[in-house]
Amino acid sequence: MDPLSRMQILAAMGVTAIVLLLIARLWLFFDTASLLPVRFSLPDVLIGIGVGLGITVISSIAYQLWPLYRRNADFYLKFVLEPLTWPDLLWMGLLPGLSEELLFRGVMLPAIGLNSFGILISGLSFGVLHLSGPQQWGYVVWATIVGFILAISAVVTGNLLVPILAHILTNLISSFFWKFKQLRSRV
Repeated sequence: MDPLSRMQILAAMGVTAIVLLLIARLWLFFDTASLLPVRFSLPDVLIGIGVGLGITVISSIAYQLWPLYRRNADFYLKFVLEPLTWPDLLWMGLLPGLSEELLFRGVMLPAIGLNSFGILISGLSFGVLHLSGPQQWGYVVWATIVGFILAISAVVTGNLLVPILAHILTNLISSFFWKFKQLRSRV
């Protein structure tokens, strides 16, 4: 694939976020399911941070031990993050974290069921969203696992804030670490 420019990456993130939000809104319009609530409470904020840090640690371990995931993650992160500036990384954390969680955990999960089947479908759908090509299946497997973790956190707490915070934190940490690693490798 040819590399994209900074503006193309930012536009793609924005358009993807809008499309996911529209799908979530249409789903709520045509279905009787209600949105998983977002409640601000210190315990749930701490759980969201803990889940995000846990995903980040597990991702780091998978990156070290699983060569296919490492290659897939490096390809994906280089493609998406290389053109972005440091302030752009905030958008990298916020846009997918909010829009993907609203659709997959906020709308899809309650509509299908706050149970094992809902967790399975939500996680698999989240993984498939991250498919950027047939050679990237290791990244899809990892995204599916993350989708399961985020869905479980939503079901256990009954609060959409938990997976939103975890997702945003995971994206921010991985983006900043990747950018920092690239900066250090140039020196």
